[in-house]
Amino acid sequence: MRLAAGRLPPFAIVNHHGRVTGRDYATPVWAFGTRDGLVFALLYGANSDWVRNVLAAGHAEVRRRGVAREYTHPRLVAGEEASRLIPAIARIPVRLFRTRDFLRVTESHPD
Repeated sequence: MRLAAGRLPPFAIVNHHGRVTGRDYATPVWAFGTRDGLVFALLYGANSDWVRNVLAAGHAEVRRRGVAREYTHPRLVAGEEASRLIPAIARIPVRLFRTRDFLRVTESHPD
């Protein structure tokens, strides 16, 4: 996944700082564009370390479509709100993976 992540949608790479270790990490994820930022399908749940790191820091850098951008205001979303945020075609694999949690972020300096 790392070969496609950061270049081919819906794959992206979240660069984040470990809240416990202090180390820098790069985590491949599924990310979908929204009007003001991105929403991530949390395939391994909202308690994943990378999610907790981003929530604790309040920001993260995301590489998507070959471009790195800074995102802020991370917040967990679920249910109908999350379903409306992802493209209809992406809802099928998200349901197959039984993904119930999503993380929404806002682009810090949108174009």
